[in-house]
Amino acid sequence: MFRPVVDLHAGAAVLVEAGIEAAPPQGRDAALAAQAAEQAARHEALLLGLDALTVAHAPAQLDLVHEALRRMGRRPREVILCVGGRVGAADRRALLTAVARLRSYGYFVALGTASVPIDLVAEIEPYLIRLEPELTTRAGAQDAAGAVLTTLADLCERIGGRLLATQVTDEAQLHALARAGVRLAQGPWFAPLEWRPAQGVNLPATAPPERDQTQRWIGPRVGECLVPAVTLPESATAEQVLDLFSARQDATSVILLDAWQRPAAALDRNRFLLAVSGPYGHALHARRPAARLAAPPRLVPRTVPAVAALQAAGRDTERVYDDLVVTDEVGRCLGVVRVGDLIRRLGDA
Repeated sequence: MFRPVVDLHAGAAVLVEAGIEAAPPQGRDAALAAQAAEQAARHEALLLGLDALTVAHAPAQLDLVHEALRRMGRRPREVILCVGGRVGAADRRALLTAVARLRSYGYFVALGTASVPIDLVAEIEPYLIRLEPELTTRAGAQDAAGAVLTTLADLCERIGGRLLATQVTDEAQLHALARAGVRLAQGPWFAPLEWRPAQGVNLPATAPPERDQTQRWIGPRVGECLVPAVTLPESATAEQVLDLFSARQDATSVILLDAWQRPAAALDRNRFLLAVSGPYGHALHARRPAARLAAPPRLVPRTVPAVAALQAAGRDTERVYDDLVVTDEVGRCLGVVRVGDLIRRLGDA
């Protein structure tokens, strides 16, 4: 089963969620995630589900996922692994070690809220938290479920994560979620059960209302606008970049990474396509390193306020709308931020 995931701030589908709601048993989850990765290949960034016990205690099974993504030409920076299921005290240390290993490969890590202790969520600091349908339906309620949603929204603001609401059924529910601080959503309101990647998605006619001002608000950080980067090794040829842009119509840039996953160069879609589509452009550039046509990446740490990132974007007048590359504490690529998303996010704030 595939679901489009919609960014409520950008008003666009940004992810494809594959097979998470089926809740496969431990031992089958990795195989099903690998199958879903192959079926959804060459489309938007992927959100794949894995059982926490598989991640913690059976890393060899995850080779199925790694290999499927490699065959499809998908890099870890384009994939979010959603870890769910019951986590016991005896599994905690192994899970933390496994999550760190997945991040070192380049994957984003998400958590489901079912059976995942809140202190473990704070320790892992996931890229996103996937809400159970029961919490989605209680958005805006003045009860314990509403308090849980508010708490998770505040936690996400502090760790630079985002909330993903599941099983959204109507627009009123969508607006209640937005007021509660939810950033991402999926469900039958956006697409029918038989939806497949590359098909159309129902989007809100207008931007949802901003979060209630009575709730805690410390100002947006650049990490709140982060989307997975489309990446290639820094040795990639221009022909490889062209093939990637042709397959990924949603990609606004390709980031070239070194052996340590650090951004080495950035290729803006429009400038690159102009260069290779001009007279003799393909013959001149196709088999040569793409880095010849690249510009230095515009780097921002993930904790930088969005307004500071926007100011940094404006310093280079020739590249004002180029994607910003977000890095972690040791300079590794975490993803990209689109300047248009920054502007919209600051407008919402």
